[in-house]
Amino acid sequence: MKSTKILPQKVNGLSGSIVIPGDKSISHRGVMFGAIAKGKSTIRNFLTGEDCLSTIDCFRKMGVSINLTDDVVEVEGKGFLGLTEPSDILDVGNSGTTTRLILGILSGNTFHSCLIGDESIAKRPMNRVTAPLRMMGASIDGRSEGGYTPLAVRGKKLTAIDYVSPVASAQVKSAVLLAGLNATGVTSVTEPAKSRDHTERMLRAFGCEVEEEGLKVSIKGGQALTGTEITVPGDISSAAFFLVAGAITPNSTITLKNVGMNPTRTGIIDVLTRMGANLSIENERVVNFEPVADLIISTSALSGIEISGDLIPRLIDEIPIIALLASQASGETVIKDASELKVKETNRIDTVVNELTKLGVDIQSTDDGMIITGSTDALNGNQVSSYGDHRIGMMLAIASLITEGEIQLENPESIAVSYPNFFNHLEQISVNK
Repeated sequence: MKSTKILPQKVNGLSGSIVIPGDKSISHRGVMFGAIAKGKSTIRNFLTGEDCLSTIDCFRKMGVSINLTDDVVEVEGKGFLGLTEPSDILDVGNSGTTTRLILGILSGNTFHSCLIGDESIAKRPMNRVTAPLRMMGASIDGRSEGGYTPLAVRGKKLTAIDYVSPVASAQVKSAVLLAGLNATGVTSVTEPAKSRDHTERMLRAFGCEVEEEGLKVSIKGGQALTGTEITVPGDISSAAFFLVAGAITPNSTITLKNVGMNPTRTGIIDVLTRMGANLSIENERVVNFEPVADLIISTSALSGIEISGDLIPRLIDEIPIIALLASQASGETVIKDASELKVKETNRIDTVVNELTKLGVDIQSTDDGMIITGSTDALNGNQVSSYGDHRIGMMLAIASLITEGEIQLENPESIAVSYPNFFNHLEQISVNK
């Protein structure tokens, strides 16, 4: 039976501050890199969402001692080849990042392992990663010739490749680079556009040399990682929901603290600025090679824009909440070049259009995006679904702030994948008097 949560109706404003929980992408990598490093690593402000806990579980099954206390993780690294053959299946849950990045690590080890995930993961394409890993000599089998989970990996000695990726994907790039650490020669990945670069930054934090030239990233095999301390910045993909909330909810000013401002991830900032949002950036700093800042957002008069091209990889996960933002802007917003949305936790083009249409938004799907005609009218209440997708669930919860009538959200528990305290934070800043 599906669970349902009745969301709070239209609020009188938003006020206060939120400390954004740790970045999901960086939290995953902190555990993975700490596990294959030599020595102890400590990861602070770790995101304790379900996806990141799946990563911890997988590496514990490969013999890595990992201690989690509140939001601090201590990893006793075993070195790249110190991992041991798991006696159980590695269950990645709902985490595409865990699945694809861990394949790069498993491919160059000496043992056999099996990966499985939930129903959503079983539908997500893995051949974009398994294909280049096989070019390096990896032995990977699974449904549709290794295109989908479950996957079986038999670790082998790998050989470096110069890979030209057909997609701008940090998961593809990271899997190949991680395999390259245990390959003979220099491995490179060239992308059609720059994807998020957390892997490159964190490899340097763990003492590795990484070369970058334009859209090409290279790493020399045989390098050893050294345990270190990582402080995870707040996840800008999580912050995006509250940035939009502050911009579209009347009588609002909120501060979001400790937000990661990696330039490969700040497309949402560019969109808000171009649409005319009342946004300021303060207390800019750099922590563990990653830029961080505090963001202040207030109620804004917004205008529709076109979102396309090289901007898309920098905000692909934020498009559901950007669609809601566009619904409250004057004029038309066109989102294109975003066919990658079709292979996320859901087909996010279809789910965004379906659910926002239920709330009265004028939105149409296209082959590679959507077209939204904005209006400042309040949205309608209705019964909606997250489809088990955390970002769809959070988008619909933010929509309830400007909705006349009750929203009933099916599968609200999916939000815990990336933001366990989401509803607490939403209540914390809501003004209902």
